[in-house]
Amino acid sequence: MNLGILAHIDAGKTSLTERLLHAAGVIDEPGRVDDGSTQTDSLALERQRGITIKSAVVSFVIDAPEGDDAGGGAGDNASGGVKVNLIDTPGHPDFIAEVERVLSVLDGAVLVISAVEGVQAQTRVLLRTLRRLRIPTLIFVNKTDRRGARYEGVLDHIAARLTPDIVPMGTVPGLGTREARFVPFTADGAADSGFTARLTELLASHDDAVLAAYVEDAASLSYDRLRAELARATHRALVHPVFFGSAVTGVGVAELAAGIREFLPSDAGDHEGPVSGSVFKVERGAAGEKIAYVRMFSGTVRTRDLVDIVTAEDTDSGRAGKVTAVTVFDQGKDVRHAEVGAGWIGKLWGLGDVRIGDVIGVPRKGVEPGAHHFAPPTLETVVAPVRPSDRGALHVALTQLAEQDPLIGLRQDAVRQEVSVSLYGEVQKEVVQATLAEDFGLDVSFRETTTICVERVVGTGAAFEIIDKDPNPFLATVGLRVAPAPLGAGVDFRLGVELGSMPYAFFRAVEETVRETLHQGLYGWRVPDCTVTMTHSGYWPRQSHAHGTFDKSMSSTAGDFRNLTPLVLMDALRRAGTVVHEPMHRFRIDVPGDTFGAVLPALGRLRAVPHTPTTSGASYHVEGDIPAKQVHALEQLLPGLTRGEGELESAFDHYEPVRGAPPTRGRTDHDPLSRKEYLLRVVRRTSGASREEPVT
Repeated sequence: MNLGILAHIDAGKTSLTERLLHAAGVIDEPGRVDDGSTQTDSLALERQRGITIKSAVVSFVIDAPEGDDAGGGAGDNASGGVKVNLIDTPGHPDFIAEVERVLSVLDGAVLVISAVEGVQAQTRVLLRTLRRLRIPTLIFVNKTDRRGARYEGVLDHIAARLTPDIVPMGTVPGLGTREARFVPFTADGAADSGFTARLTELLASHDDAVLAAYVEDAASLSYDRLRAELARATHRALVHPVFFGSAVTGVGVAELAAGIREFLPSDAGDHEGPVSGSVFKVERGAAGEKIAYVRMFSGTVRTRDLVDIVTAEDTDSGRAGKVTAVTVFDQGKDVRHAEVGAGWIGKLWGLGDVRIGDVIGVPRKGVEPGAHHFAPPTLETVVAPVRPSDRGALHVALTQLAEQDPLIGLRQDAVRQEVSVSLYGEVQKEVVQATLAEDFGLDVSFRETTTICVERVVGTGAAFEIIDKDPNPFLATVGLRVAPAPLGAGVDFRLGVELGSMPYAFFRAVEETVRETLHQGLYGWRVPDCTVTMTHSGYWPRQSHAHGTFDKSMSSTAGDFRNLTPLVLMDALRRAGTVVHEPMHRFRIDVPGDTFGAVLPALGRLRAVPHTPTTSGASYHVEGDIPAKQVHALEQLLPGLTRGEGELESAFDHYEPVRGAPPTRGRTDHDPLSRKEYLLRVVRRTSGASREEPVT
């Protein structure tokens, strides 16, 4: 079973991981986050800050209950236990990209919630995504030994803020004290009639067979059958069993482990099937070599195997790589092994071109390689070396970091010799800075964080330039028409000319250049959704001198089309017009009723658009939209306006047209918007002595 542990920051998921490892006998004593002694937080920066930054894998076995020698599910080992590959993930929202990559390889998940703080902003984002992806999930309410811990209050909070499809699996005597313990409901417990009734009602709402059995003969729904039906409903991600306990004291952890075995699915996969695996993490070894973390869904990869690597961009033509070494996870360690098979997670060496999101072998049916489940980062900053001589080393270092986190989104400005990175938040910036200092010996500074906007095409525009006719200095004819496309459609390149009118390599050069050029529109922002149609084409056929030497000055090459296309495309884009859109977050704030009057004007000053507020007791709940660049300001203002009692959650939701003068972004190319400057920087073609008629 490949299991994810997810939570809002500081809910205690890494501490829970330590307790599970200790209960399984993998470690002698559970480590402490504050002491930097945990198994999964292995990075020096994680130990220093006491937070998880990178996902980590560790394995253990959940033994079968005493007297149970039936073997259990498909993932059970010979002793009847289940081998678990547990993946500990970051809780801070700035590192949501790490969580995203893990989701595609999970069989199930445990969502950790604090019994004191209850449901927090990141908790809602996580469970919403887990339910959308139909990943079976248990809920563990941690910190029951802490003062202020709640039972009914947390259950009500989960039902109201997350999902009503929950069932508590026991009670917590001594709540809020060091004597707190978890007492699971059993078949013959005196207080379990209410549990049985609640469980029957919940299951009947999701399963007509259970409902029919209850209506016909309620007695037929035995306790054992209800537990079995609960497992089936949990496997389908319809219901979430809730366990209580404390990762610090170990209370409730054994019951959670038993629940993981009983209620979450394990998948042995098809070892004899075609090779199919997903790369969810890439790191560098001590010698700088790439190491790919792969979840195998079918087939077996062995040392010295030649495997296909399918990219997210092109699922038809992938690359190939030879596996030079394999390790698998076993009892808290990763050990060398001859192979990694279906259902397992392994580390593969030798795949130098591999990237996060790639597929090893054959893509799974209905699963898009590299698919994103969370919104992309909406912030950007320029990274500059303190020492100008480190500029080259900085680019190399950032490139390696981008391999491990593709959503960093490096943007190289060759003109200004600058590098920009995409970010989710300020904490991520601090981690990048510390990582560059500790791992690469580079001191860097950051410019002010800015918002990443996009440009949307608003009309239709066309332009063309003909070969051998001024002002076209290139041996190519290119005509392009640009039109809007629906949101999320991407860039759709079409041919309005015959495919056989010129060599395919020239069409390919035009299409690739169109997609690259649209990363920077009229204002410098990416143009994400539009249709580009090629309306004109023409070229000089291959020419040679009398002595048979090929003469580039007399013949069209792909370079002619690559150089001309940006000029034509930007002319067409000018005629079509674009509007700059800024990212907007959907926010929700919960504030004391007597502070709402102070919060509302502050929202207006930040250009937030609140919807109709609702009340719950003495609290106001307000949802609305706010520009992404104002979210940090709202985070800073809210505590002072609400006596520290206000709660805010926000996430990217959509783009909206910018009010007022559109912001611009410095270009990183040769700027085809300025024809004179562009032609000075691009190598131009010179006229040949003699030419045949162009092919059009």
